[in-house]
Amino acid sequence: MNKEFIVKRKVRFGDCDPGGVLYTPRISYFVVEAILDFITECFGAPAEKSVLDLGVLPPARAFKVEFLKPMAWDDALEMRVSLQEIRTSAFVFTVNGFVQSDNVFTAELTQVCIDPETKHPVEVPAKLREVLEGYTQA
Repeated sequence: MNKEFIVKRKVRFGDCDPGGVLYTPRISYFVVEAILDFITECFGAPAEKSVLDLGVLPPARAFKVEFLKPMAWDDALEMRVSLQEIRTSAFVFTVNGFVQSDNVFTAELTQVCIDPETKHPVEVPAKLREVLEGYTQA
């Protein structure tokens, strides 16, 4: 399961701290948005609606990031998203960020499927598993 999906974006002025370097909390937005773009590609429809229509909520269970080099205003960022693993009630993505050929960050996001009513974990819906696996094996 290692086919990559590429998302490109510019680091904007508002993404940076007063020193002109990417403000640390902004990376979570970049990673989540890249993963939503990936899921949208898998479904061929908006990610959020597609997952909610399956009767689950997908909150983050774990998020980790390692900054390898600073990112600055106006950098052209390429994020390579890949599905790392599908578990019983969770799925894990890896996102690697590049500016030119330099790997500037690596991140991992684990999302768990929960029942909207009980807020307890449930199995990853078969349709979600199918579309995610279908993309990565294509």
